[in-house]
Amino acid sequence: MRWSTEDWHTAGEPFRIVHGVPTHGATVAERRVEAITGEADGIRRFLCLEPRGHDDMYGGFITPPDDDGADFGVLFWHKDGFSTACGHGTIALGAWAVRTGLVASDPDGETVVTIDVPSGRVQARVRQSAGRIEEIVFRNVESRVLSRGIPLQTSRGEVTVDLVFGGAVYATLPASAVGLSVTPSDTAELIAIGREIKWAMNEHPAAQLADARLSGVYGTILFDDLGRTADGPHQRNVTVFADGEVDRSPCGSGTAARVALLAATGELGEGETLTHDSIIGTRFLASVAARTSEGIIPEVRGNAYRVGASIFELDEGDPVADGFSLR
Repeated sequence: MRWSTEDWHTAGEPFRIVHGVPTHGATVAERRVEAITGEADGIRRFLCLEPRGHDDMYGGFITPPDDDGADFGVLFWHKDGFSTACGHGTIALGAWAVRTGLVASDPDGETVVTIDVPSGRVQARVRQSAGRIEEIVFRNVESRVLSRGIPLQTSRGEVTVDLVFGGAVYATLPASAVGLSVTPSDTAELIAIGREIKWAMNEHPAAQLADARLSGVYGTILFDDLGRTADGPHQRNVTVFADGEVDRSPCGSGTAARVALLAATGELGEGETLTHDSIIGTRFLASVAARTSEGIIPEVRGNAYRVGASIFELDEGDPVADGFSLR
């Protein structure tokens, strides 16, 4: 087994891009379902888990698009499987598509990279000046509030949780509600309560969507309210997704979910911007691009940076060929 990858990061969160992985289906959503139990899952494990990756690695397999309306498709993956959405990955893919020439770009303007993902069709709007990428805008699928104020008894006391869809379903609550703050020193405890809440809410009726492939809680967003800037609300968050992974970035699709919730409560007013910080201090800026009958179309602004390229090989007799996880 031998695979070439190109690694990027968006606001500190890794994204490993891989070509040529065999996937099957008429759409990216169908390819994801097949990949979960197919050959692609073994390749995911090989490239994601130790010793070639780690428990917080993230990446994507490039696929054909659903039709000619998109430039390409992608299957997002993490240590536990394949996700339905990934905003930080979409931002990285926009930068990658422009830098590699896969999508012809305007060196002094905005280039729209259209990508089919399991939750729908998204865009990475790559803004350049003199050929340098200055900013990438992730325009997501429709995001909406599913249910608010759900009471939940946890190991850290009773809390109320909101369920919101941003391409995936998120449970969200203030970190202070469980006696924590979004700081690196609280990471272990944030992971523990994030996992607990995710699995406690996973079967909640509000998390079961019309498209069953999108159902279930993907992650828990715990946030600190930092007040307001001149442009709108300022928050810091950590998203604990899959089964205990910590997003180093402010989480792209999670930020989309937060925008949907804040717009619904009136905390994010018309024309305002959410300043959204991560647990490591990196930042996304987000706003409402359009309103729909059920929610909003969010835009999340950030940037991505190339880390390097690798060739991963399976040496004969390797006793941990399938990879392993300690979490």
